Amino acid sequence: MSKKELTITQDPEPIDSAYAGQLQVRVISSLGMIPVENATVTISITGNPDSALETLTTDESGLTPIVELPAPALNLSQNPSEDQPYSEYNIEVDAEGYEPTMVSGSEILPDELSLQAIQLFPLADAPANDEVIVIPAHTLFAEYPPKIPEDEIKPMPDTGEIVLSRVVVPEYVIVHDGVPSDTSAPNYWVRYKDYIKNVASCEIYATWSEAALYANILTIMSFTLNRVYTEWYRNQGYDFTITSSTAYDQKWIYGRNIFDNIDFLVDSVFANYLSRPGVRQPILTSYCDGQRVTCAGLSQWGSQYLAQEGYTAIEIIRYFFGNDMYINTADYISGVPSSYPGYALTIGSTGDKVRQMQTQLNRIARNYPALPTITADGIFGQQTAEAVRIFQRIFNLPVTGVVDYATWYQISDVYVGVTRIAEPM
Repeated sequence: MSKKELTITQDPEPIDSAYAGQLQVRVISSLGMIPVENATVTISITGNPDSALETLTTDESGLTPIVELPAPALNLSQNPSEDQPYSEYNIEVDAEGYEPTMVSGSEILPDELSLQAIQLFPLADAPANDEVIVIPAHTLFAEYPPKIPEDEIKPMPDTGEIVLSRVVVPEYVIVHDGVPSDTSAPNYWVRYKDYIKNVASCEIYATWSEAALYANILTIMSFTLNRVYTEWYRNQGYDFTITSSTAYDQKWIYGRNIFDNIDFLVDSVFANYLSRPGVRQPILTSYCDGQRVTCAGLSQWGSQYLAQEGYTAIEIIRYFFGNDMYINTADYISGVPSSYPGYALTIGSTGDKVRQMQTQLNRIARNYPALPTITADGIFGQQTAEAVRIFQRIFNLPVTGVVDYATWYQISDVYVGVTRIAEPM
């Protein structure tokens, strides 16, 4: 984990309290997906860290209660503005046996739930100095280097070390936190879905229409899977999948918050990407803000304007990329014990898929004791439905008691996480 210098990015002026967003903090151990109970979480305005607005305590799942915090007016994030459309907060976390940690600049948008995950190091394993994670300004608000133009379809050599034979959603991507040539920049192993959620929260505003969010998420995923499929950087001798540089790839920020609606959308469509007829590889779908910088690909602000006019996600995609672009699905999802059965599991469902899901929930319950232990009998009854509802509540999914596509893969992800001693860093 890299050390980052704390900077003040927001003048500590009062925020118009007529508007508010929500925040929930999740605290886990660096040793793996182990929730940290009874951590003290202190929230203050960035720029005025000595004046606490809220002091919260995490529960047995490592979660704080959801709190409302002042935010700027909604209209500031609906059109380009010189006024910052989000408020920024410092979040300090202390827990017995762990090194204290602070996130500076966690973003709050009006009418949206922000999810801030914070990882604590046990004292014996802690870095030499206190950890301060600084979240810089959003890409739609600050100046970042524009994307260097690239062809959307990469040449495919016939021989030598080259690409995957099929489109695979990787379990992890390795993010180089800088330009490709910067050997001092750290590499981070990031779960694929977490990477997409982070980039989307960096690149677009969660207050936008759902069709615009979906179109932008598809664009981000297709860009990423092209880098994965073509082994773009590894074939140039690098040891990473993608960079955090907007000039070369797309923005990713270590430790930043994500937003609940983006979180759910990515969970629901994470295996999708964009294709053209006769082209095997995911399309390298370029995009830009469409205001300060224009490009041949998707305009981010333009996508929001089209969504407000009633365009669907695929209509937005085709507006910018052409009518022959379509949504495809990856052949394989790596890092999961078993693929989705193809239909939702609910009360009355039976069979091996139900038994596998029940077994996974029971293992997760050893780390998350709010989950009840259930009988892994392959029969989806009321007891199983209640366990699913509790799991969905803990992991920010719609609380339905039904194991749909998003819930199935979230159970798989958490199960894989808790059965490993530690995640690679």
